[in-house]
Amino acid sequence: MHFLSGASTCFVWIPILVVVATQMLLIGTVSSLNMTNAYLNHKCLPKQGKYKPGSWHERQLEKIIESIASGDGFTHGYDMMSLSTDSEYVGVTNQCRGDSLGSKCRSCFATAIAGLRRRCPRYKGAIIWYDQCTLEISTFDTQGKIEKDNEVCLSNAKKMKVDSFIEKWMTFLEKLVGLAIEDKYLYAASDTRFGTKKLYGMMQCRNDLYNNTCGKCVGHLAVKFQDCWNGKQGARVLGSSCNFRFELYPFVSSTKSGPNMKI
Repeated sequence: MHFLSGASTCFVWIPILVVVATQMLLIGTVSSLNMTNAYLNHKCLPKQGKYKPGSWHERQLEKIIESIASGDGFTHGYDMMSLSTDSEYVGVTNQCRGDSLGSKCRSCFATAIAGLRRRCPRYKGAIIWYDQCTLEISTFDTQGKIEKDNEVCLSNAKKMKVDSFIEKWMTFLEKLVGLAIEDKYLYAASDTRFGTKKLYGMMQCRNDLYNNTCGKCVGHLAVKFQDCWNGKQGARVLGSSCNFRFELYPFVSSTKSGPNMKI
């Protein structure tokens, strides 16, 4: 899942090697700070059924997608729209990472819509995760709710030898949650000493979760996927309502909530 690349240099043909070395440095920096918008995972939700071409459901879904795409929700990184009748409901929720607003959010939304169309064609319910956003379509209202079914953990195969790993990470995560609930995007990113290494962490809750609900969501993910992330050099735990990530290298463009958190 996580790869680092390096390059060796010598002092022959300096003009060419300076250019190459500079390019490699820039590539490494962009990669480590996660400026790309890589696909992470998706789930098609067959229990919610499929819609037929030209159906009411398809028409309303397209209206919502067009409305979100032309709206101003990308400036604050969150949009949720729905249309319904007595018997049917169509909802779309787009949540962008707290440091990926504006044009990045708009671009991620377009990418995610295309990704869902390709991976879950005509499914009424589906979710897809990218580095910079999470997109969900659903046949029921998900606002303010912790969804416990649509979740996944991706972890580094390499392990990190740190005494009391779980206790230290959970303490760090709890402090990140405390910072996030004070942030209007429910987002926090920071770093801390973890044994002899520096650990970088990030978490975010969907903008319709608040205070205790946000903390409960992150705590649920941490407990459910403990066997996946415990002792690893890096991991992402992705839910539709919240997510968190940690690595041994910086992966967001800034630590908005302040660096060097002590645990």
